[in-house]
Amino acid sequence: MKFLLTTSQGIEDIAGREVASLMERLGVPFRVEEKPLGVEGRLLLEADKAYYTDEKGRKRELSIATYLNESSRLLHRVILEIASERFEGIGEEEPETALKRIKEFVSSLPIERFVKVSESFAVRPFRKGEHKITSVEIARTVGEAIFERLSRFGSPRVNLDHPAVIFRAELVGEVFFLGIDTTGDSSLHKRPWRVYNHPAHLKASIANALIELVEPDGRSFIDPFCGSGTILIELALRGYEGRIIGLEKYRKHIRGAEMNALAAGVLDRIEFIHGDATKLSQYVESVDFAVSNLPYGLKIGRKSMIPRLYMAFFGELSKVLEKRGVFITTEKKAIEKAITENGFKIKHHRLIGHGGLMVHTYVVE
Repeated sequence: MKFLLTTSQGIEDIAGREVASLMERLGVPFRVEEKPLGVEGRLLLEADKAYYTDEKGRKRELSIATYLNESSRLLHRVILEIASERFEGIGEEEPETALKRIKEFVSSLPIERFVKVSESFAVRPFRKGEHKITSVEIARTVGEAIFERLSRFGSPRVNLDHPAVIFRAELVGEVFFLGIDTTGDSSLHKRPWRVYNHPAHLKASIANALIELVEPDGRSFIDPFCGSGTILIELALRGYEGRIIGLEKYRKHIRGAEMNALAAGVLDRIEFIHGDATKLSQYVESVDFAVSNLPYGLKIGRKSMIPRLYMAFFGELSKVLEKRGVFITTEKKAIEKAITENGFKIKHHRLIGHGGLMVHTYVVE
């Protein structure tokens, strides 16, 4: 079986390690490929079937898709891949030609092996890159091809609102993927515990990637700009046993973070403090790990404030941080100046796709 797994751009390696770890627990042969066909934010998993023994001693097949949907903290979607293809030059082609190529390809696929004709279906498209065709046109074309193919074997049913089967058709640059989306219409990064939405909250998948980068070992952990609490809640949900602290300047966000933590069942594991990160040493004497989505862009209002804010914060952090910190921002110049002038060293840097931007991510010691 092949699965197309989606995640945030820039954390494919971290997500790949998580998937490998989860698959190792099943004890079946598998292979994980990052960025299949050069597409960022995607993984390809090839795995043999997995089995378990039920309470009556019978051998049963285990759904790898369900297992990944329930167990992963870094994936967005788990798609059972039907086929993939590179369409050279499709970005420059006129709509009629481009759509014809897609339809001919989908029509040639053994769709009937992946879905019962009696099951209702819908196509959900995703398109990224420069093309003369739209996502709506892709969905319509793929839907027509699937309907015509399944019509050979019965009477297929389309249900756009509540389909039994969701086909995912993706065109990323010149690469086309088709599969069955086992995750459903709501991406895995949209956590059910989020009852309060911060205007610039972090995706839970990225929060977990930052946690992996800081490598916490069970000692104290703080998010000094905790907002609605995403990083802290995701850490607590992992069963982290160390002290977990959230600092936030705005009272409404603290209340929202507490609401989210309560919904997640981890409110008793997190200490939320109403306070200013530029006065961090007034609230904690020392802390081992610090991870935060720093204020930037629209989150801060006046961009001219950022250099002063970062300088003041990292000055305070230098007084209390014992081990490592991980921080993300779009403000590369400001953060690098604040990091180096306050005695920290940059141990790792990468770009991560977040909110339509590529944000700079730093591991510092």
